[in-house]
Amino acid sequence: MATAVQKITLASARDIPFNKLVLSQANVRRVKAGVSIEDLAASIARRGLIQSLHVRAVLDSGGQETGMFEVPAGGRRYRALELLVKGKRLNKTAPVPCVVSDAASGILIEEISLAENEERAPLHPLDQYRAFQAMRDKGMTEEAIAAAFFVGVNVVKQRLRLASVAPSLLDVYAEDGMTLEMLMAFTVNPDHQRQEQVWEAIRASWQKEPWQIRRMLTEKAVRASDKRAQFVGVTAYEDAGGVVLRDLFQSDDGGWLQDVGLLDRLVSEKLKSVADEIAGEGWKWVEAAVSFPYGVEHGLRELVGHQAALSDEEQATVDALNAELERLEADYAEADELPDEVDERLGEIETALAVFDERPVQYDPAEIARAGVFVSIGADGSLVVNRGYVRPEDEAPVPPELEDDAVATVADSEEREREAFAAPAGQRAVVTIGGKSVAQAEPEEEDGIRPLPDRLLTELTAHRTLALRDALANHPHVAMTALLYKLVNDIFRHVSATGALEASVREVHLLAQADDLKDSVSARSVEERHEAWKADLPEDDDALWDWLAALDETSRMALLAHCVSYGVNALYQKPNPYSGHGVSEHGLKVRLAQADRLARATGLDMVATGWRPTVGNYLGAVTKARILEAVREGAGERAAQLIDHLKKGDMAREAERLLADSGWLPEPLRGSGPIDDEVQADAADLETEADILPAFLAGDDEQGVTGDSNAEDADDLAHALAAE
Repeated sequence: MATAVQKITLASARDIPFNKLVLSQANVRRVKAGVSIEDLAASIARRGLIQSLHVRAVLDSGGQETGMFEVPAGGRRYRALELLVKGKRLNKTAPVPCVVSDAASGILIEEISLAENEERAPLHPLDQYRAFQAMRDKGMTEEAIAAAFFVGVNVVKQRLRLASVAPSLLDVYAEDGMTLEMLMAFTVNPDHQRQEQVWEAIRASWQKEPWQIRRMLTEKAVRASDKRAQFVGVTAYEDAGGVVLRDLFQSDDGGWLQDVGLLDRLVSEKLKSVADEIAGEGWKWVEAAVSFPYGVEHGLRELVGHQAALSDEEQATVDALNAELERLEADYAEADELPDEVDERLGEIETALAVFDERPVQYDPAEIARAGVFVSIGADGSLVVNRGYVRPEDEAPVPPELEDDAVATVADSEEREREAFAAPAGQRAVVTIGGKSVAQAEPEEEDGIRPLPDRLLTELTAHRTLALRDALANHPHVAMTALLYKLVNDIFRHVSATGALEASVREVHLLAQADDLKDSVSARSVEERHEAWKADLPEDDDALWDWLAALDETSRMALLAHCVSYGVNALYQKPNPYSGHGVSEHGLKVRLAQADRLARATGLDMVATGWRPTVGNYLGAVTKARILEAVREGAGERAAQLIDHLKKGDMAREAERLLADSGWLPEPLRGSGPIDDEVQADAADLETEADILPAFLAGDDEQGVTGDSNAEDADDLAHALAAE
């Protein structure tokens, strides 16, 4: 028959007067930990005794109960009750809920004390957050919650800040998929989608440090300690609607400014305001920027000015301050330590004297009219103004040497020179912010040949980079030479500058791409070759080695060339003059020069790769002057004259037609050599074809010209357009 399961009997619970309880000397807790006795007493006074005491009857020598009970488990609660009794807030005979265990049981009292402490599980931080959240949702303030649980308000804010973490990440934390420190790092950025992206990026990584999470979540933000933020002021940024990401869990130097575009606009506006004010002093030009590269004043003549003379009153003040300073220094020369009031007064005197020493520098008005000012931001966010720099082209002409009998005319000559270089009345300085003029823009028709925009340069060189990869992959001998060149530089010459081949080898991604890049001949060729090799490669690592070893020499060289080609980097990047991230100006020159060498070695012809100037990839992104220059070079002067009266959109579309078969390339795609002779020769042949414009462009009612496609009127139309 089945054995009956023995039932257990739980210890009874009863109320025992407090004065009948004594603390057991067998209680295992000796070291103070957790909430203090005072805070626990305050909690009992607010909420009552939430958890009963565990007690056991005290027996006399004869084994009889004495009416007293010792407390082996719940000693901190007993001491808190004792504190309330001593403070007259609890009657000493007040009944205390107790669980009474059998004094005659074989369980040691130390075992009960240890089990009571060991089996108590601390509250999970996520449960604490949810409890705080529920209390706040029911109307309790953060301060009230903090007071109720005897913690700092910042602790409550930190726990409630976990609400900004994506629920999916809270679930990961609840299942011990990440540490509390990692979870807290995610609170820096409230964007749940970005949080999940970062977690997906690092979840399989061995490096999942909180600092790395914070860095990834704030990589597009600007620290509040950045000089731009210091210059504008975080308060002004927030007043303008900017968002500041803050970290409640560790020092964040004021947080991160998320809207970088807004910050840059505020910086530009403030710099412009300062520059306009300085321009009112009569300078010829004022350049303002967040910072200038080292040596920006190289080649400029610096004016020598003089500080304004002190007035009699100011001189008297300076003399008095110096006298007081000398007297105090003499009186306390032997003192080991200065009295506070004396030390404070010495600081005030030095500050006052510094103001007089830093008074404005005055310059010759005639020199001001030809000189300029650099306005920038210091490392601490302070305004830095450097006045008095003359550019070579603004220098006064050097007069011929005077004969001895003409010395008397020197004064008159100098006076005439001053008048000649004096700024015209009402003329304002040319103010530039970040290299861009803030003066009223000239009409589009008067635009000169400006440098190509950085993004357009990057897009054009992306085409060239992809074409170079395709060309290099088809020239294994050149690929081997390029690889050896890179390795020899690394091993023997220790050249640190990055060239056109980054041969680790890792693929250089083309971040800025024109829309037509992915459909180009080079892109299709590279992709088809890559897929062909990929289909042949075995997946197993050991099998791959054996497969490579078994390849014939021609196939090995072809595969080597293909792999090496992925390291080609002929991209233009805006140089970073302050080192750090990006490429230096020297590094960019080395890269592009080596790209030219690769292009020559492989016989790269961008025209042969199918590149043609279109509205989308070039003509629509440059000025009218650039468009006309391209047509002039590719199709001839006559063709340029035929379209020079058109609006920019129509001009770009017509230029695309005129240049379609010209073989013309913009400078970044030509390499280091001059324009191909064939392009120059073809330009003459295209002039005749370009004389006749499409009907939709030939009509110009404002000029009184009407379109006529008849051949007999073509010459008259061309001359009419060219004459405008």
